[in-house]
Amino acid sequence: MMSGRIFSALLSAIAITSHAFAQTVTPVLQPSLQQPSEARVVALTVPDGTPLQIALDKEARVRKVGQPITGRVMQPVYVFDHLVIPIGTATTGRISAIDPVPGRVLALSALNADFTPSHKLSVTFDELILPDGRHVDLHATIVPGSGQVIRLVSADEHKKNAVKDAAAQKIDQARAQWNSAMKQVESPGKMHLVTRYAVARLPVHPQYIDAGTLYTAELSQPLDFGSESVSSDILSSIGTTPPPGSLVHAVLLTPLNSATTLKSTDVEAELSQPLIDQGHLILPAGTHLRGTVLQVRPARHLHRNGQLRITFREVVLPNGTVQTVDTRLQGIQSDSADNAQLDSEGGTKSTDSKTRYLSTGASVGLALIGSGGRDDVGDAAPAAGGAVGFKLIGLVVGLTFRSHTYGILMSAYGGGRSIYSNFLGMGRNIVFPKDTVMEIGFGNRTSLPMPGASAGAPW
Repeated sequence: MMSGRIFSALLSAIAITSHAFAQTVTPVLQPSLQQPSEARVVALTVPDGTPLQIALDKEARVRKVGQPITGRVMQPVYVFDHLVIPIGTATTGRISAIDPVPGRVLALSALNADFTPSHKLSVTFDELILPDGRHVDLHATIVPGSGQVIRLVSADEHKKNAVKDAAAQKIDQARAQWNSAMKQVESPGKMHLVTRYAVARLPVHPQYIDAGTLYTAELSQPLDFGSESVSSDILSSIGTTPPPGSLVHAVLLTPLNSATTLKSTDVEAELSQPLIDQGHLILPAGTHLRGTVLQVRPARHLHRNGQLRITFREVVLPNGTVQTVDTRLQGIQSDSADNAQLDSEGGTKSTDSKTRYLSTGASVGLALIGSGGRDDVGDAAPAAGGAVGFKLIGLVVGLTFRSHTYGILMSAYGGGRSIYSNFLGMGRNIVFPKDTVMEIGFGNRTSLPMPGASAGAPW
C-alpha cells in the first residue's frame, strides 16, 4: 500500500514538472514560428545559373579568335530586394571561337554569288566593370541561340489607347528603361546601314557582329556582393496583395516553341526584379510564377504563322506559400526578325514583314524579263533569268550561251521560289527560349498554403 502511494506521488510530481517546463519553453519558441521580430541578414550572392543580358555596345568586324569585344548589361540584377548589378554596367569579353563553314553551305552560297558566307561565332564575357569602378571577374556560359538583335514587344492596346491604365503606364516605363539602356549602344547612322547593306551583297565581304546584338550569359560561378540587413518591416510586407495594375519583371524558365509545345504544358518563370509598392516589398526577386499554355498553334503552309498564349496562375513565395493570381502577359522580348506581336489578351503571334512584297515583286519582275516577256531586252533575257535562278552560275551560263529556253527555266525557278518562300511555304513559329524577359501584369489574388509548407514566416 505504501509503495503504491509513493509511486502515485512520483507520477504527480513528473506531471507537474512537465507542465511547468512547457509553460516556460512555449513563449520562447512561439513568436519565431509566427512572425519575424528581428532584422535578417541577407547574403547578396547572385547564384550560378542566373542569366545576364549583355548587348554589344559597338559593332565588331570579325577578324580572329581572341578578338576583344565590349558590351553593356541590359537588365538589372537583384538579390532579394537589393540591386547588385545596375543597367549599363560595362562588360569586357572576346570572340572565343570561329567555326568553319560547312561544305554544303559554302557550295550553295557560291551558287548565289556569295564566297564569304557567315561563320558561326562563339563569344565569352570575362569581366564586369561596375559604375563605382570595381572590376568583378565573370564566369558565364552563353546560352545557345542567343546573339540576336532583340526588341521589347508590348500589347497592341497599349499603343492605341490615348488614356492608359496603370499597367499600360508601367509598360511604357519598362519600354523607356529598355530604350534608355539601348542608348548606351552605338547606333549606326543611315548611311552606315546603306553601306553595310551594299557591302554584304558583294561576292566577297567581311563579317560583322552588329551593335545591339544581345547575348544571354548564365553564371557558371556565383557572384558575391557581401551582405545587407533586411528590417522586420520589410519582411512583414512580403506576400501582401499588390494593387491592381502591378507589373513584375520575370525571366522564363520553361522554353516554349509553337512548333513543339503542347497545350496545357506547365510553364514556370522567376521574378528578376522585386515588386515594391509605396516602399513596401511585396514580392522579392527570385519569387517563382507557375502557369500553363492556354493556346498554341504551330506554323502551317500558306505562310500561316504560329501562335502562343500563356498565363500564370500561381505565385510561390520564398517560404513555399502558394498564392493564386490573375495575370496577363503585358510585354515580352523577341527576336527582331520574328516580328512578334502581342494582343490585348496576352497572346503572341509572328507577323510577316512587308518587305516580302518588295522582294517577291523584284524577283517576278526579273523573271518576266528573263522569260523574254519583253521584246526590247534582247540577249539580256537569258542573263536576267539566270540571275533569278542561281545568281553566279545562272548569270554566267545565261551570258555565255544566251539561251532563251534556259532563261525561261531559271526565271520560272527563281520567281516560283520567291513566291513559295514568301506566300505559300511554311510560316514562322513563335519561339521563346529559356531566360526570355517578360513583363507580367497582376490583378486580384487569394492565398493558398502549399501542402507541407509553413505559412508562418514570409521567407
